[in-house]
Amino acid sequence: MSSGSRELDDSGVEEGPREELEEDDEPKVCQVCGDTATGYHFNAMTCEGCKGFFRRAMKGTPNFRCAFQNKCIITKSNRRQCQSCRLRKCLSIGMLKELIMSDEAVEKRRILIRRKRMAEEPTVLTQEQEAIIQELLMAQAKTFDMTFSDFSQFRPLDRDAEYNKEASVSHQLSAEAERREERDVIENTIRQGSSFASVLQTEEAENSKQRKIKFTSLPHITDLSTYMIQNVISYAKLIKTFRALTIEDQISLLKGSAFEIVQMRFNMLFNEKTGIWECGSLKYCMNDAQRAGFQRHLLDPLMKFHYTLRRLHLHEEEYVLMQAISLFSPDRPGVTQHKVIDELQEIFALTLKTYISVKRSGPEKQLLFPKIMACLTEMRTMNEEHTKQVLQIQDIQPEISPLILEIVSRQC
Repeated sequence: MSSGSRELDDSGVEEGPREELEEDDEPKVCQVCGDTATGYHFNAMTCEGCKGFFRRAMKGTPNFRCAFQNKCIITKSNRRQCQSCRLRKCLSIGMLKELIMSDEAVEKRRILIRRKRMAEEPTVLTQEQEAIIQELLMAQAKTFDMTFSDFSQFRPLDRDAEYNKEASVSHQLSAEAERREERDVIENTIRQGSSFASVLQTEEAENSKQRKIKFTSLPHITDLSTYMIQNVISYAKLIKTFRALTIEDQISLLKGSAFEIVQMRFNMLFNEKTGIWECGSLKYCMNDAQRAGFQRHLLDPLMKFHYTLRRLHLHEEEYVLMQAISLFSPDRPGVTQHKVIDELQEIFALTLKTYISVKRSGPEKQLLFPKIMACLTEMRTMNEEHTKQVLQIQDIQPEISPLILEIVSRQC
């Protein structure tokens, strides 16, 4: 064995107090075998080989026997030949078993060393992560025109000034009262001796009156939502890992995430100063959604969500990674490949976290990732309420498109 080689400790981690040799010091020799010493190990100046030997010997119950007279002279070249005399030499120079760290302590120290090295090394996006981001950006560019120039086949937005905000809610909340009123009308008509035909005519008149209570912006909002969902479907199909899933899981993931991804895309167009969504030449406010039949216990948290997310001032890369995390959610109803999708979601989440670490600066970057994840959690709650309200609106005014109904059918 050359003078520069070492017999490594099986832990690979320094144990017990040791005094490092300074570069200017005279070379020290191992007090056990005479090889070059690397410092104090377990209370004695030794080389790495004798340090590791002592540790391994003391971890068990040594039962070494000398083949000669227990008087072997231990040197660098023969130190492996007689374990008994080598251990006796270790003990004679003062090496102490009590200074050997337990396996648990070794593992803890190894973890600390690894973390320290990682902290010292600059975080960088891997080639795989860079490729993921580029794929998502390309899919976004092909399926999301922020000018809405290709959104042309839609029914006009009717912002009827006579729209009765109370009517959109009262139809659902007072249905039972209306039915009682209809029964009273019928009973009064019968008591007055009118014919059965008159009764039917009266009932039809009441029904006609109710049909006049319309969600005036529902046709346009339905067309807009259908257009956005179609683009989300096209977006997902451009992602290689999504196409690799079974058709059944693709459908389940799209049904579960469509509303959330649409909201993330709308957020990129949200003006936090005016509270207006600026979709090219089209402008929308929250009242448009209310005129489509949606109620305040969805719209209020939805508006708060848009302000919260927009104020994070996300990069486009962060938006697309956020969309991918939402899309690849393993707990969506109907999903079967849970493990595969969970691993994919973890890859997107780690890529987002690394991107933030590399591209962001300032103390706020430490909180950006958890804030984004909190927004994703908030959308899950709103997603469920959105489904309920869409089905309520369809019962009152059946103008919801088949695609939207298919998306919300997961909770029917």
